Amino acid sequence: MARKTEAPQPSTSGEASRPIKQVAKPARSAFLWVSLFVLFLNGSWAVYHFQFESLPPPLDAEQAGKRGFSEVSALKHVKSLTKLGPHPVGSDALDLAVQYVFAAAEKIKKTAHWEVDVQVDLFHAKTAANRLSGGLFKGKTLIYSDLKHVVLRILPKYLLEAEDNAILVSSHIDTVFSSQGAGDCSSCVAVMLELARGISQWAHGFKNSIIFLFNTGEEEGLNGAHSFITQHPWRSTIRFVIDLEAMGVGGVSSVFQGGSVPWAIEMYAKVSKYPSGLVIAQDLFHSGAIKSATDFQVYEEAGGLTGLDFAYTDATAVYHTKNDKLKLLKPGSLQHLGENMLAFLTHSAMSTNLRKEMEVKKENFGQNKPVFFDILGTYMVVYSQRLATMLHNSVILQSLLIWTTSLLMGGYSGAYTFGLSCLSILLMWICSLIFSIGVAFLIPLISTFPVPYIANPLLVIGLFGAPAVLGALTGQHLGFLCICKYLRGLYSKRMQKAPSDTQDNLIKLEAERWLFKAGFIQWLVLLIVGNYYKIGCSYVALIWLVSPAFAYGLMEATLSPLRSPKKLKSVTIILGLAIPVLFSSGMIIRLVGTIVGLIVRLERNPGGSPDWLGNVVVAVFISAIVCLMLVYLLSYIHISGGKRPVIFSILVLLALTLTAVATGMFPTYTEDISRAVNVVHVVEKKGSFDENQEASSFISLFSYTPGKLIEEVKNLKEEGFTCGWNKTVDFVSFTVKYGCWSSKVSESEWSNSDFPILHVEQDSVTSEFRVTRVFMDTKVSKRWSLAINREQIRDFRFEADSQELVPLGDKSEVNGWHIIQFSGGKNSPTKFHLNLFWSSNTTSSSENTYNPGGSPLLLKLRTDVNKITPEVDRVLQKLPPWCSLFGKSTSPYTFAFLTTLPVQF
Repeated sequence: MARKTEAPQPSTSGEASRPIKQVAKPARSAFLWVSLFVLFLNGSWAVYHFQFESLPPPLDAEQAGKRGFSEVSALKHVKSLTKLGPHPVGSDALDLAVQYVFAAAEKIKKTAHWEVDVQVDLFHAKTAANRLSGGLFKGKTLIYSDLKHVVLRILPKYLLEAEDNAILVSSHIDTVFSSQGAGDCSSCVAVMLELARGISQWAHGFKNSIIFLFNTGEEEGLNGAHSFITQHPWRSTIRFVIDLEAMGVGGVSSVFQGGSVPWAIEMYAKVSKYPSGLVIAQDLFHSGAIKSATDFQVYEEAGGLTGLDFAYTDATAVYHTKNDKLKLLKPGSLQHLGENMLAFLTHSAMSTNLRKEMEVKKENFGQNKPVFFDILGTYMVVYSQRLATMLHNSVILQSLLIWTTSLLMGGYSGAYTFGLSCLSILLMWICSLIFSIGVAFLIPLISTFPVPYIANPLLVIGLFGAPAVLGALTGQHLGFLCICKYLRGLYSKRMQKAPSDTQDNLIKLEAERWLFKAGFIQWLVLLIVGNYYKIGCSYVALIWLVSPAFAYGLMEATLSPLRSPKKLKSVTIILGLAIPVLFSSGMIIRLVGTIVGLIVRLERNPGGSPDWLGNVVVAVFISAIVCLMLVYLLSYIHISGGKRPVIFSILVLLALTLTAVATGMFPTYTEDISRAVNVVHVVEKKGSFDENQEASSFISLFSYTPGKLIEEVKNLKEEGFTCGWNKTVDFVSFTVKYGCWSSKVSESEWSNSDFPILHVEQDSVTSEFRVTRVFMDTKVSKRWSLAINREQIRDFRFEADSQELVPLGDKSEVNGWHIIQFSGGKNSPTKFHLNLFWSSNTTSSSENTYNPGGSPLLLKLRTDVNKITPEVDRVLQKLPPWCSLFGKSTSPYTFAFLTTLPVQF
């Protein structure tokens, strides 16, 4: 990689009279560099297209046959489920959806092969608590009741041992209250029903059974999967799990969690027709960068199982909004997942050693963890973390050895030039980040919406890509000038008799090579860090290090110290980047699109983050991509005539994009890509509970998408809305710090008898401890969220119908609170008891408690009712069409009661 500075050595006595050969002025045409850049961009986009946008043609029932998969047939299920509208837990629509799935399962049972046994169970889960420890569930207890699931088991009739070894395929029927759920996850349910129909014609040759679980309660905290894996009698027979999810609408369904046992992902890679999966998605998911969770976490934590987790990720901006609809489901999406799953399940079910393969050795978990990625959606590479570590260690050691040897041979001058080349990398990153982040701060000042690229993601090329490239070019050119300055002093001593033009030309050529080799440094550092932390996507750094280094060694490193340096060959960059672009460019473009889509729901506490935060996140990510992927290509521009036209073109692109944003030329949101805006009719009581205490009632309007609500309230003047930061609304699980509110509401939509009760039944104090028993009645609500102040309460027990749901001990907290979330069906309990055990060092105040003008709070309760009052309905009708309600397990429905119990009750 690095080598001794390639300057001609001073002549010896035998060579004193040899004339110094004139070196032509190093110049590379602007057309050549632009051509290389265009080739790089087109190649990257082509890889993305083949990897993520090439979907198989949908098949009808006749084309698929009895044992095949038909998207046309599956789509009928999607249409039937979406026609029901939103169907959250506890709704009449969900009951109808469950009945539909049950009827479809019964039909599969009747039409199955005569040697296949199809068993259908309508499972009713008991009231229980779900206490997951990782990810989003820290500091929470999730309680569920009256959940119904459809469970379908397929196995050969005459092989009894097949019952003891099952493959579970799981997804959920329920949706959030704001979405009809075409993608999340009616598409998954439809695929499973069509898979079950096809497999019912295959299973007479199986050695294992397949269980299809159509659960409810996933959207309320993964409760459906938890109730099944902890209560259903078939749970002990399951060996591994396939979870189907959606974080968008259709497209390619990829593996984004590969489990802990390589066998499953290896089998999938081997037999799938269109294998798709990226270990980088697993790395991001486990890091917490993506604030989400799937049933797969339940199966791992509560069930001790492993397997594969799949998800659709097209159009992530429509997730949990009204735009998760059939219209946006791309043709071929269901066919892609269905054909892959059918091949995988049939081969897995025929395995004779399924149970043995799934026996995870805990001590070797880290080494067995699979690394996986697909190439153009046609071939998947899978290998273990053990092999990855060995390969990475080998490359790292060889790289360090080559660099060390080269620097020792180059002496002080070589080491100093190496340091300057590293400085060029540092300057490239600094300038790129400064330029792109500067634009990120500028956008909210010139645009009505602070994130104006949601509906038009290509705008990020001009908004952030252009300044990132300009900054990277500027920083690298400063490094280029520093290297030239140092080499000028070095060459003037070694080549005193050479013409100054010759020296300058050689210096520029040598500096260009150092810039190219500097790209190896940053990728080597990333490889070392990734290898140390066992990050699965470290293979990307390996490819971007090895391939260009190999191309450089093959095409350029034939020079000896006695030969003058020459221009880098164009074929070097083409050969060096071909493999990295093939392996990673599609993945990177997909990640950019996903991050842009996630901005729609960036605000976990609306108004709690500055408007520019989302832009900075995108800007930093794109700057990192530019610095990593263009480091080699940019080294070709510094002796090119293309610097000025390229800089001019970048500035023009940036100016045009900013002008388009400032003038609103491109809509930020459309009817298909909405802003997440929630409207809640709130009835609130504060302070000591008194059934005769007056309650305040208002409409709360807030958004999970960054930005003020100026445009949204233009048509709401008659509703009397006021917007700002001076009315904080605590919804228990999150806080609205900026929003709009209106007190122009009627009290006819609720009565005092509907209001939830927090009543202290008993408060006993001894010399050792204090215990308080609180009665809670949620009245008409079967979905609520309760926060317990852990600064005051060291532990608690929670009971329903004389059943202890949450025992003493082992409770986590976040910001001093433990939150209990409850959701259930129509027959769920509404009366509960809470036994509070106070801390011995209880104080009279709590810094983490929001209760301005009052005493600190002991309990905070929000109860939800899935009801649209006339006031809410008027607001929803007057909101722009590009606004959509956004649903998640922690957000309220459109009608909510808020009540509290202070410490000094």
